[in-house]
Amino acid sequence: MIPYGRQDISEDDIAAVVAVLQSDFLTQGPAVPAFEDAICQVAGAAYGVAVNSATSALHIACMALDLGPGDRLWTVPNTFVASANVGLYCGATVDFVDIDADTYNMSPAALAEKLAAAERDGTLPKVLVPVHFAGQSADMAAIGALARQYGVRVIEDASHAIGATYRNRPVGDCAHSDIAVFSFHPVKIITTAEGGLATTNDAGLAEKMRLARSHGVTREAHLMQADPAPGGWYYEQVSLGYNYRMTEMQAALGLSQLTRLQDFIARRHTLARRYDALLADLPVTLPAQSPDSHSALHLYPVQVDRRDAVFPALRAAGIGVNVHYIPVHTQPFWQVRGFKWGDFPVAEQYYRRAISIPLYSGLTEADQDRVVAALGAAVG
Repeated sequence: MIPYGRQDISEDDIAAVVAVLQSDFLTQGPAVPAFEDAICQVAGAAYGVAVNSATSALHIACMALDLGPGDRLWTVPNTFVASANVGLYCGATVDFVDIDADTYNMSPAALAEKLAAAERDGTLPKVLVPVHFAGQSADMAAIGALARQYGVRVIEDASHAIGATYRNRPVGDCAHSDIAVFSFHPVKIITTAEGGLATTNDAGLAEKMRLARSHGVTREAHLMQADPAPGGWYYEQVSLGYNYRMTEMQAALGLSQLTRLQDFIARRHTLARRYDALLADLPVTLPAQSPDSHSALHLYPVQVDRRDAVFPALRAAGIGVNVHYIPVHTQPFWQVRGFKWGDFPVAEQYYRRAISIPLYSGLTEADQDRVVAALGAAVG
């Protein structure tokens, strides 16, 4: 089976993890802050807070922005459920904004219309979570301008987009947002096995997120009530937090993987261009790329007619295709909360025809030829 995505682990990656296992620190050592600094260099941000998953990063980002009961979070239907669930973790109400038919990202036009209506109704969101689907940045200049106009905070869900750029600036620099979040799941561009990280340029938000990832406990003198602290053993819990810490092994793997980030992305672009050429004559809709964005190409989603027949045919041929994503608002959990089919028609239309075909740095041209032949047979 050719998977739709797969990690690329080198001998150097293995050696980096083994070195940590032979060191004095398995957690809360030097590798995690080194990884945070390295990601900040890639993303062009001032602060990074590493955690055990991108979901955790989204959660502590919401906490840092004081999202809570009575507040609203808006995201897109075309995402993994975590982008919406984190709003509920904080006690907020969640709603969605439909996507653009070309990029499959949050539609600025739909957002503008929804924000204007919400202002009239007194139901403006506190937090907006645009998602950089498949590694391509949403139109953050337009989204950020609307957020500033209406006084809304912005968290970029850049889980798919480490190493991507938007208008020649790195995704994650928070030029149009308060916080950006990356994922390092094994099918992402680089991996820490599981792991996530939030970037920001706001020292106060970074401090809040560091507290939230580690039980709300601190040894920082300026955050504690005791003055002076009784001794080096002393700590205080100053807020509610969670155990969301990243381990040293994860950080070491991430640091090693980062040395090949641009190689991984370049290889994905080579393969995507080859797909573009090989699939040009088939009855499939290829993913569009905005001229404003250089995608990390986490996914290569195509649209086909008769998807429900094409999908099992490809699986039977040994092609491990997947679907990204079932619109969040159509899930049973969200339907009992008032959402229904028809609420976000562009996302729903995309979903009905969507298939993600294999794309990862280790994919060979022979594998790719096999994918294309199987897809051609399935749609023909």
